[in-house]
Amino acid sequence: MPVADPCAIVIFGASGDLARRKLIPAIYELARDGLLPPQTCVLGFARTRMSEAEFRALCRQSIERFARRRPIDQEAWRLVEPRISYLAADYASADDHARAAALLAELDRLHGCRGNRLYYLATPPDQFEPVIANLGSASAAGGPWRRLVIEKPFGRDGASAAALNALIARHFAESQVFRIDHYLGKETVQNLLVLRFANSIFEPVWNYKYVDHVQITVAECLGVGQRGGYYDRTGALRDMVQNHLLQLLSLVAMEPPAALDADSIRDEKVKVCRSIRPIRPAAVPNVAVRGQYGAGEHMGQTTGGYLAEEGVAPDSRTETFVALKLYIDNWRWSGTPFYLRTGKFLRHKLTDVVVRFRSPPLALFHKECTTPIYANDLVIRIQPDEGISLRINGKVPGGGLNTRCVAMDFLYSTTFQAEPPEAYERLVYDAMAGDQTLFIRADETEAAWSVVDPIAAAWAAMPQRPEIYAPGSWGPKGACELIERDGRRWLHAGDEPQPILACAL
Repeated sequence: MPVADPCAIVIFGASGDLARRKLIPAIYELARDGLLPPQTCVLGFARTRMSEAEFRALCRQSIERFARRRPIDQEAWRLVEPRISYLAADYASADDHARAAALLAELDRLHGCRGNRLYYLATPPDQFEPVIANLGSASAAGGPWRRLVIEKPFGRDGASAAALNALIARHFAESQVFRIDHYLGKETVQNLLVLRFANSIFEPVWNYKYVDHVQITVAECLGVGQRGGYYDRTGALRDMVQNHLLQLLSLVAMEPPAALDADSIRDEKVKVCRSIRPIRPAAVPNVAVRGQYGAGEHMGQTTGGYLAEEGVAPDSRTETFVALKLYIDNWRWSGTPFYLRTGKFLRHKLTDVVVRFRSPPLALFHKECTTPIYANDLVIRIQPDEGISLRINGKVPGGGLNTRCVAMDFLYSTTFQAEPPEAYERLVYDAMAGDQTLFIRADETEAAWSVVDPIAAAWAAMPQRPEIYAPGSWGPKGACELIERDGRRWLHAGDEPQPILACAL
C-alpha cells in the first residue's frame, strides 16, 4: 500500500478504552510498517485532565499492552512519540474547539501536516452532536481535506439515525464521512468479495437453487464487563445485529457491483437490506429469539448473571443473545433462510459464516455406499484463525465404496506466513487515504434500522422476559428450536459433519 497523505489525526475521547486498545496501537503499527507519513501528528482531545507527557506515557503503555506486534519497536515509537499532543477540553465548548483549531494550526507549522484533518469520534454517542456542531463552526476552513470518522452506534433506531445523518450532513459532505464497523476491516470479511467474484466456481451456485441456507454467528465468550450501563440501554439487537451481522449478511448476499469503487459496492449492500422481508409484530416470536445469560462460570470468569452486573437494572429485560431467521425477497435468494445469532458468555469466541449447500438431486450412492454422504459446507472463519474451509465428500482408499467428509482449508496464517493486520489498522489507513469502501453510508445505516426496529418494538411490547441461558452454552433453548423447526441445526466449529442421507449397509 502507498504511504497515506500527511494529516493531523484528532481523536475525540482519546483517554477512553477504544483509543487505548485500538486506535493508538493501530497508528503505531502503521508507522512501524512505513505507511504513516513522518509529517502526521496525533492530537488527543478528551475531558480527562492530564499533561501532554502523561498522555504520551499512556499511549506507550497502550502500545506495549495492545499492539499486534510486541515488544514495542523503539524506532517506530521514536517516530510517533514527538508528534503526539493532548488537549484537556470539553466536547461542547466552542472556546475549547477554538483552542484545538489554534493548536492544530501550530502543529501544521511544526510538522507539516498540510492542513489535512482526520477527526475521529471515539466518544460516547451522546457527545456526537456537540462535537460535530463545533467542528462545523470552528474548523470549516481546516485545509485541503477534512474527514470525519464516527463509531457505532449510529443512532438508537431509524429516527435517531436519520437525525444524526442530518446533523452530519449540515457540516460534512457524505464523501467526507467514514462510519466505521470494525468487522469490515477484517481480512476474511474483505476476502468475501474476492471469494465470490474472482472465483468462477462459486458465483454460479451462489443462489437459492443450490444454497439450502446460510448461518452467520458472532459469539463472545465473556459477559458485558464494565460496559453494563451502556449495554443495558442498547442490547444485542442494537449493539450487534444492526451493524456487524447485517453487514456480513449484505456482503454474503449482495449482487456483483458494477465496479470495485466504494459507492458501487455500497449500492449493492443497501439493496440487500431493503430486500429483507419485513417482519410483522405478530410474526416476531416465530423468527426472533432473545436471551439473557444467567448465573454461572465460564473460562475462569464467574457471574451472578446479567442482572447482577454493575450498571444493569435489577429488572432489566435487555437481551444479551439474539437469534433471527430472515428472508431476502429478491431473484437470487427467494425462499432461502438466513439464520443469524449473536450473544455474550457463549461457549467460544468466534465469528463465522456457513453456507450450507443443497443435497444432490439424486441419492446415487445409497445402495453401494456403506458410509454416509455429508452435506457440503463453505465455512468462512472471520475469527479466530481467519480462513475458509470447504467441506466435501471423498472416497476412502481401499475396497468398497466408503466415503468421508474432508476439508479443503485455506488459513491466512499458513498460506501467507504472516499475521493479518488488525482491523483498525486497515480502517485508519483507508480513512487517511480517503477510501470509503469499508465504511458505511448514511442510507445503509437507515436501511439496517428498518430491519431491526420492528423486532425491537415487538419485544418492548411483550410481557415475557428474555429466556435465561447458562454461561458457556450456545444460548437459550429457543434458539435451537428456531432452526430445528425447519429440520436444520446450528453448526459449530469442530462439530462432526452432518449426513444428508442414511446409506444402506
